[in-house]
Amino acid sequence: MLPVQRKTRTQTRKGRSHHALTDAQLVTCPHSGEAKKPHTACRETGYVPPNGNRPGFFLDIKLFRKKNK
Repeated sequence: MLPVQRKTRTQTRKGRSHHALTDAQLVTCPHSGEAKKPHTACRETGYVPPNGNRPGFFLDIKLFRKKNK
């Protein structure tokens, strides 16, 4: 279906006002001090911080590293 009426420039620009990108939020790993995204494992140590009832734990990061060719 087509719109009944054309959107004005103002309506279009007001709709685009919510499309702006935001900077990535970063936190520091308590073990290595590296910057990482929240709620993710650290790339250096594999540490995952505690969340709610789950305790913090370490992942075996050797399994997740990409092989350099």
